[in-house]
Amino acid sequence: MKRRVAITGIGAVSPLGIGARPLHEEWARGVVGISDGAGRCSSFEPSEFLTVKEVRRLDRFAQMAVVAADEALAQAGWNGSPPYDPLRVGCVVATGIGGIATVEANHDLMRDRGPARVSPLGIPMYMPNAGAAAVSMRHGLRGQMYGVVSACSGGAHALGSAARMIQYGDADAVIAGGSEATLTEFGFACFNAMQALSETGVSRPFDARRDGFVMGEGAGILVLEEMEAALARGALVLGELAGYGSTADAHHLTAPEPTGVAAARAISLALEDAGVGVEEVSYVNAHGTSTELNDAAETAALKRALGEERARAVPVSSTKSTIGHLLGAAGAVEAVATVQVLRERLIPPTLGYEVPDPDLDLDYVPGTARELVPADGAAPVALSNSFAFGGHNVALVFKGP
Repeated sequence: MKRRVAITGIGAVSPLGIGARPLHEEWARGVVGISDGAGRCSSFEPSEFLTVKEVRRLDRFAQMAVVAADEALAQAGWNGSPPYDPLRVGCVVATGIGGIATVEANHDLMRDRGPARVSPLGIPMYMPNAGAAAVSMRHGLRGQMYGVVSACSGGAHALGSAARMIQYGDADAVIAGGSEATLTEFGFACFNAMQALSETGVSRPFDARRDGFVMGEGAGILVLEEMEAALARGALVLGELAGYGSTADAHHLTAPEPTGVAAARAISLALEDAGVGVEEVSYVNAHGTSTELNDAAETAALKRALGEERARAVPVSSTKSTIGHLLGAAGAVEAVATVQVLRERLIPPTLGYEVPDPDLDLDYVPGTARELVPADGAAPVALSNSFAFGGHNVALVFKGP
């Protein structure tokens, strides 16, 4: 029998501020964390949270992962050390790209001043698993530890992998999530060359005027524990990660498969894993990138997975409308937001959604936040979707407290 996965701590660094609370509160208030065409974490100053040595040895993406993990573990009440055998505590932190700022800085040094001036920390700071390693070392986590790299579904994959560890007895707890910091000259140049970024600099998922995604940065970390063990130690359970499903489009390196067949299968697998029927879903935190193809494919996938009638009845909103697209961190930060939605019973809107696309006809929560009403009057259930370059599809099912 699978073990249940409790969520006992959440942490975030986002363009809306430091912490999980402002991520939900500011979004629900209608605050847009995007300015000048990017979702920057302007309030994040690493020296306020980390030592001089840590700042010098960690790329920005790993710094953010550490700070988000510190918040999540403090909320979980771990008090500086794991409440379980450290060999039974895992750590999985995703990123889409890793320490790109480190690569750019050291490449400039090599070009301008020669290879002898390249930092010996270049590779350790750049490597995509550096976020997971930094969190693991900081908190003495000695179970399975690795990074996940699956583009914009990485954060969700990390959470799904962590849940599986707990469900099947490989770990008693896992610190999991994602982090990304790619707002660099090279990062912008590459996405602009692909014509993937919004020319207007506005993220408006599902709106008829959507013209590309807005890149953001940040981190989201969740503390996952085996439910009975968490309750036994007196932890406050914030929610449950109840289901995980993943598939591949096998269609195109960057474009989603337009009918949403494989994405719908990921959603159905997650619901099946959670033992949840489509009529129990109270909310969908959409991948909702504000790109023409992705928003259309996700809408099609939701209709396939939930049935058209149910899909039209469930509120759907996109966190990317307020903070932009955090790439490998997106799924984790959006999971943090989803947990907050279920706890507060308040659904933030899809900001910027004003002009309906006649081909996209779901309830995208326009205008203002609204109350979340559980479908069956019991604990609310939410889906959180993540889809990615490479054809990755991930769906997570969360249950509220």
